[in-house]
Amino acid sequence: MEEINFNEWKKLDLRVGRILKVEDIEGADKLYKLEINVGDKIGKRIVCAGIKKFYEKKELKGKKCILFVNLAPRMMKGIESQGMILASVSEDESKIRLIQPEKDVEVGSKIR
Repeated sequence: MEEINFNEWKKLDLRVGRILKVEDIEGADKLYKLEINVGDKIGKRIVCAGIKKFYEKKELKGKKCILFVNLAPRMMKGIESQGMILASVSEDESKIRLIQPEKDVEVGSKIR
């Protein structure tokens, strides 16, 4: 395992977001296109997430999640993904669960 120092950790901007919209992506059997509200300061982000096998669209809409907002954008299936949601993943990748705040907290809240 590679260690990072505290100054590297401080560069990450992790925020609480709320999933507003979930769409299928043509030709992608693992990906959803998510529209996520990350609060007034950051606004809405489009994120492609490989969680289709683990969540139905109706389960995700309205759900809070943790979003890595300052990750460099990446093109996925012709869509610019503007961040990454955090999830726990089992060793064999048979289970994926979104990481969520334990209690209700304001959208846009910073994770530290």
